[in-house]
Amino acid sequence: MKNIMIMMGFCGTFCFCGTFCYFAHFDCKCDCWGWQERNAESAIKALKEYEPEMAKVIRSEKHGIQMIRAKELVPGDVVEVSVGDKIPADLRFVKIYSTTIRIDQSILTGESVSVIKNLDTVHDPRAVNQDKKNCLFSGTNVASGKARGIVFGTGLNTEIGKIRTEITETESDKTPLQQKLDEFGVQLSKVISIICIVVWAINIGHFNDQAHGGSWLKGAIYYFKIAVALAVAAIPEGLPAVITTCLALGTRRMAKKNAIVRSLPSVETLGCTSVICSDKTGTLTTNQMSVSKMFIVEGERGDQISFSEYSITGSTYEPLGQILHSGIQINRASDDHKALTELATICSMCNNSSVDYNETKHAYEKVGEATETALVVLVEKIFSPRDIGNVCNRVIQQKWQKEFTLEFSRDRESMAVFCVPTVSNSGARMFSAPEGVLSRCTNVRIGDQKVPLNPAITKIIVQHCVKYGTGQDTLRCLALGIVNKVGPKMMSMPNCLWNAQFRIRNSRVLF
Repeated sequence: MKNIMIMMGFCGTFCFCGTFCYFAHFDCKCDCWGWQERNAESAIKALKEYEPEMAKVIRSEKHGIQMIRAKELVPGDVVEVSVGDKIPADLRFVKIYSTTIRIDQSILTGESVSVIKNLDTVHDPRAVNQDKKNCLFSGTNVASGKARGIVFGTGLNTEIGKIRTEITETESDKTPLQQKLDEFGVQLSKVISIICIVVWAINIGHFNDQAHGGSWLKGAIYYFKIAVALAVAAIPEGLPAVITTCLALGTRRMAKKNAIVRSLPSVETLGCTSVICSDKTGTLTTNQMSVSKMFIVEGERGDQISFSEYSITGSTYEPLGQILHSGIQINRASDDHKALTELATICSMCNNSSVDYNETKHAYEKVGEATETALVVLVEKIFSPRDIGNVCNRVIQQKWQKEFTLEFSRDRESMAVFCVPTVSNSGARMFSAPEGVLSRCTNVRIGDQKVPLNPAITKIIVQHCVKYGTGQDTLRCLALGIVNKVGPKMMSMPNCLWNAQFRIRNSRVLF
């Protein structure tokens, strides 16, 4: 009796532990899966922010421009867009008001650099979206310029809507793990069926035993039950729990590295993957541009010059970071770094972009061109160690008045802004690729002095820029220049004439 009691207690303890383990596993599975689903749904919800809510439309029943919901647009509507706007539908250009118009199409085509659009007709009927320079696509952003277009596609008929349709119609294939489990299940079923039939057939001679009352039918049913019980016992009911637990643990490990996994089988699929074809812009990268290094000419001795190099912390559009010189944070008010003030002025004035704080995302976003936005953020970092938005840029822009802007073009290969200050002589600020600026310069600023820019010095500067552009970081390089004391004759010229004169009179640009 005592032994029987011990066995009953052991069985009861085992059953209790098994039940507890199953409940613990089920609870863990639900928590992990639910948490991952919430993260995935949040990420998917964030994608919907690319869908514009409002549109500026021109209709005959009302005078001027009216704001309507983007979902109310119909083909044939005339829509106006400007810097910072999201394109509410697929548009065909009708008129471009600015010299150029640039569109950020990274969400659609993956192009990290904004694209210059025009009114030229695209004759190729098989042209891809990147070649349709006369069209604007829903969900993309206007980086610079202003234009009007006529709607030719809305909703699912837009290019981004077609992508969504293709995604929903895609048939999901079974993962390698699911295929192996299916094969294992089929093989296991065959083996169990054969064993059960063999066990039942072996006992045919015992169907008429007296234990079954001499009834052949009762004996057959009895041994059939034994075969079924054997089949049930052979089924590994703990296998799904073990697999789910392993996948959940893998999901949690990936979540610690900010990898969102919506379905558990995807964890095993990633382990079997040898080649991943992925979008880069905004997926592997943040699609945000920032200034990480800069240099100014510090000294000159004959044909040799020395540079003062700076590194900047922060890789997003948040206007918060440090300016480091030789690894030491600089004092922005020090006379040793006065050249940074002129540099910041050029960055702020030769600019049509800004940063805007998104209350929903709790993050800063660009309004305009990515390159110009990076320069805006640099100005804030130079003048203020704290996050104060666009304050420093506004202070600089209050001291200068922009007369006109010479936007970037293939012929000019630079951007320039003609400014009139309130306290000193007028001048023009420009930025471009180093070769574009240096080709127009005959002087370089070293401290408060102007030093003639000879071919030897130019070669050294170009080599230093090449080191930045081809080194470990592979940075995109820009050079800044200034034209001081522009005479009254130049100031009174129309934009087109000043544009030509500015390109010809390259000897007046100071690097």
